[in-house]
Amino acid sequence: MEQTQQQRTDVAGTPRILGPGGLIARTVAERSDLMRAVRRHLHRHPELSHAEHRTTDYVVEHLEGLGLSPVRMAGTGAICDIPGSDPTLPLIALRADMDALGIPELTTVSYRSVVEGVSHACGHDVHMSAVLGAAGALVRVAEEGALRRGVRLVFQPSEERHPCGALDLIGEGVLDGVDSILALHCDPGVDVGHIGLKTGPITSATDPVAIQVRGAGGHTSRPHLTQDLVYALGSIATQLPAALSRRMDPRSGVNLTWGSIHAGSAFNAIPSSGSLEGTLRCLDHDAWDQAEELLEEVLADLVRPWGVEARVTHDRGVPPVSNSASSVAVLSAAVTGVLGADRLDPTAQSLGGEDFAWYLEKVPGALARLGTRTPGGRTFDLHMGDLMIDERAIDYGAAVLASACVQRDPVGP
Repeated sequence: MEQTQQQRTDVAGTPRILGPGGLIARTVAERSDLMRAVRRHLHRHPELSHAEHRTTDYVVEHLEGLGLSPVRMAGTGAICDIPGSDPTLPLIALRADMDALGIPELTTVSYRSVVEGVSHACGHDVHMSAVLGAAGALVRVAEEGALRRGVRLVFQPSEERHPCGALDLIGEGVLDGVDSILALHCDPGVDVGHIGLKTGPITSATDPVAIQVRGAGGHTSRPHLTQDLVYALGSIATQLPAALSRRMDPRSGVNLTWGSIHAGSAFNAIPSSGSLEGTLRCLDHDAWDQAEELLEEVLADLVRPWGVEARVTHDRGVPPVSNSASSVAVLSAAVTGVLGADRLDPTAQSLGGEDFAWYLEKVPGALARLGTRTPGGRTFDLHMGDLMIDERAIDYGAAVLASACVQRDPVGP
């Protein structure tokens, strides 16, 4: 019996979806092996931030194979519109980040990275594959005249490095004509087939912080004749995070964590210079706006007793990703239609950063967490060389994104 628009399908184990004749579900099923092959190619050939040249070529070639007309950005990355039947409606955008990390791959899969010291340890290969999978389904929907509003595909470089690629693309006009934007991010702590969503902040502001300290060095037998720089560094490392936690509202989730401390090269010499590098994270946007001035003030107070000179470099990284209620509603409806209401999971705000936040400073949107853990299997972690992804996540992600684009138009922020 032919299925109606209200019926769900489950084709060859692929996601179920409400849609015209199950078109999205059928397309995802037909292209499932291809999307896995796409992901494996991308995984095998990772490229670092701002160097995604072959990746851009590959994505553009795939989009052209769908009959689309992608546009390359000034550096790397590309955008591509799928026209809707009503050109008066604003576009909805789907974003995929493209860059890999400078982390050696530790897996033994046949498609492991062939680039020494570089791997897709954050799942961006999955993000690209899911958006390309959604594109294939949406092209079919558009060919049937069932795609009312157009869709802009945004393949963004350099999510992992500052300055980030989101700001570059916004400056090049990728949001022109767009009134909402959606994205997925792999979550290896969530079972495949589940999607995590949250209205409001879902990530934190993330800023690189570097502190350079200088003083008069000397022999360790005469610290009173020096400015004991190592002691000062130790005080900064322990007391600066503590002071910030007391000077700012604890509900803002301010967290300063050091990743490196360097000073000296001899056991019996007090060095004349040293440095600390770390990350300042804030759950709250207002706290993020206040943090820089307070950081400098507290640091000056801390180093005064030691007589050393300290200079802080605080780079504004990314604000928190704050999901709009309307876009969360659109994605929730898509997840419910594709996977069922029991697969829509509440999720907590994390201290991780994501430059998708910059798009949401301009237009409403939402970031969802895409489950990638095999049920009952090991929980991996992002930014680790042994990360393994259950590839069924590509199908689920593609179907959810495509479904979201054919939901009722979001209204309001």
